[in-house]
This record gives sequence, C-alpha cells and structure tokens, in this order.
Amino acid sequence: MKSSPGDGRRPQRADARDNRDRLLQAARAEFDEQGPHASLNKIAQRAGVGPGTLYRHFPNVHALLVAIIGGDVEVLCAQGRELLEHPSPDEALRIWLRAIARHATAMRGLVATEMIAQPTTETSTALAACHQAIHATGTALLGRAQHHGNAPAQLDIADLLMLTNAIAWASEQTPADAGLLDRLLALINTGVPYPHHHESRK
Repeated sequence: MKSSPGDGRRPQRADARDNRDRLLQAARAEFDEQGPHASLNKIAQRAGVGPGTLYRHFPNVHALLVAIIGGDVEVLCAQGRELLEHPSPDEALRIWLRAIARHATAMRGLVATEMIAQPTTETSTALAACHQAIHATGTALLGRAQHHGNAPAQLDIADLLMLTNAIAWASEQTPADAGLLDRLLALINTGVPYPHHHESRK
C-alpha cells in the first residue's frame, strides 16, 4: 500500500495494513451515510475490528478524515498526471476540476469542512502536503491549457481551485438541485462576458 501525501507513516505489518485499509473503507461508507454524525464505534464494528484497533490507527475523527482525504488526493493527482496526455488540454482541465469538485462534496461535505477546519500540528502537515500535491497537479494542467489550449494566460491555479471548491460548497448546500454542480462548473468554462470599462451613468 502506498503512503498518502505527507502522511509520514513508517512501513506497517501486513495485518496492520489490512486493518487500516478496512477501517478507511468502513469509515468512508459510514461518513457517506451519516455525515458528521458518524460513530467511531460503528466504524470499528463495520470494519470487523475492536475500538482499540481503531484508536491505535486513528485517535480521533479528524485523523480518520485526513487519512481518507490523503488517499483521495493521491487518486486525484494520478488522474491529473494521466490527463496531461489528453489530446485536448482544455478538456483535460475541465475533467480534472470536475473531479476536484466531486471530491469536495464527498461524504456529505465533510471533505470540504475538514480542509478548512482548525488543524492539529500532525494533521496540518498532512493537509498541507495534500494542498501542495493538488496545487502542483493543477498548475501542470492549467499551464498546458494556457500554452496549448484556450485558458487565459492571467488565470491562476489558486483562484481556479478556490472557485471550484466554492461551487462544490454551493452544490452541497442545494442537494435538491442535482444539476447545479455541472451548471456552475460550466460557467468556469464559458465565462460571463462583461465590458472592460463600465459606462458611467448619466
């Protein structure tokens, strides 16, 4: 099993790795169903391990969520590297930003909440590594779209990611509108035309 960005873990025995993987899988399912009301004891039961095993790997909910986010970021960055070979740089960037938005709404919005929560020293290091990995991947995709596609030269990846996460948050707050996320993401692609100089009122 690969380590997630910035987790700093030492190699584990096979049984410990297996327990950790089952806990992460169970936690994701529990968070998907219960959101912030997920129970650590139920996660342990779902994984088929005792509470002590859970707490040895993850002392609290925050540590558990950070571990899940780290694994997801690893997948998102791998997808981004593959998209660097996509024949359309613009489409590659769009596909990846949609994946970022979907990730931000995962587990009933807990991913987005955790990314802006007050971190501990240990988890802040892991989350910082996640941010850096996403930023680096996005920079590569955006740069390719700027040089070989139609992305504006002045567009900054930090602004683009912030806008994407804001769109994800808005979508999460309006669950009844299933198409909102894609409609708002489309605005990034098409833009909203406006005059460079506002006419003064007379």
